[in-house]
Amino acid sequence: MTTSADDPAHVHWAQEDIPASALWRSANGAPAPSSVVPVDDTITADAAYRLASQGVAMLWSGDFQNARQILTALEHRTRPRPDKSQRTTGELFYRYRQNRSHRARILGLLLVPMQAGNIIGLRRAPDVVAATVDAYGSISEASVVSLHEVLGTIGAHQWRTKGIPVAALNASIYPHYGTFFPVRSEYVDLVATAPLAAPNLAFDIGTGTGVLAAVLATRGVPRVIATDIEPRAVASARETMAQLGLSKRVEVQLGDLFPEGRADLIVCNPPWIPATAHSLLDAAVYDPGSRMLKGFLAGVRDHLQPGGEVWLVLSDFAELVGLRSRDDLLKVIDAAGLRVIGVLDAPAVHARATDASDSLHAVRANEVTSLWRLCAS
Repeated sequence: MTTSADDPAHVHWAQEDIPASALWRSANGAPAPSSVVPVDDTITADAAYRLASQGVAMLWSGDFQNARQILTALEHRTRPRPDKSQRTTGELFYRYRQNRSHRARILGLLLVPMQAGNIIGLRRAPDVVAATVDAYGSISEASVVSLHEVLGTIGAHQWRTKGIPVAALNASIYPHYGTFFPVRSEYVDLVATAPLAAPNLAFDIGTGTGVLAAVLATRGVPRVIATDIEPRAVASARETMAQLGLSKRVEVQLGDLFPEGRADLIVCNPPWIPATAHSLLDAAVYDPGSRMLKGFLAGVRDHLQPGGEVWLVLSDFAELVGLRSRDDLLKVIDAAGLRVIGVLDAPAVHARATDASDSLHAVRANEVTSLWRLCAS
């Protein structure tokens, strides 16, 4: 059965020739599958993979743990095969993105039912209430969700419960689902150590969890205004400030790029890869057409106090895979009426930089994150 154009929020299928439907939910913005068939413990991994490869979603009605085993089998079948061909870094990145997109599509097609109260109505299903409330809110009617996404909410909830240590803050933060977790320390450490000329007001644009705004406040900036376009990020950042006792000094606003007024220091760590985001979570890393980077640089001078400074924190990953050149970046900076007064670099220290099994290992090992200090030219 298909999802009708005038009913995009529901999925439809036939159970023993009886039409059925339920609300479609996706925390990552995935569209409702257009074709759904019921399956149970009798389906084989090969049959499941054939259906998924044809774009057919499978609504599971058997044992939850068996569904996880099928998902694991699908993950195995979508792993990239060893490629001994001599390829450019650009070609390797293209293949990497292709595989990620393929995996996401295949793995997202194994579905489970969720009842009112955020309960998965399957045998041996775990308690996912707390994790899925973070992602979907409270569910009050029969719904269908991707099993792969549900498992992701469980992992994110574990991170949120455990907390992520941030050395620059000498504390842990507890991000909301859907915000970019600051598990990479390079960009945080750069903001924590860059020369700071006692600004009265700082803006943190695209704050995410609020970690950079918090670092600025703990370094003595008396007032910080942090913005983000995503409501989840705003809620997460506000919670971060309350937890760290910084709510009176850091104001978090919902908005695209700049708040009103001018600041002495404006900081931005935009998504660093100019490519299409395939999910809401991807949007923290992928910036199609460098929209945020170019928008930030084009507008920042109008929000900068005379004599003020701009800190642009950016990885050179896009340069290493041929998606943007250093000259391209310098031209955008110059066109914005800005000039470079200094660059601080930090080599990659995150776990993926040492993973030799990663097809992009050579790129990640050579990646450098830079804090570009800019001022009006």
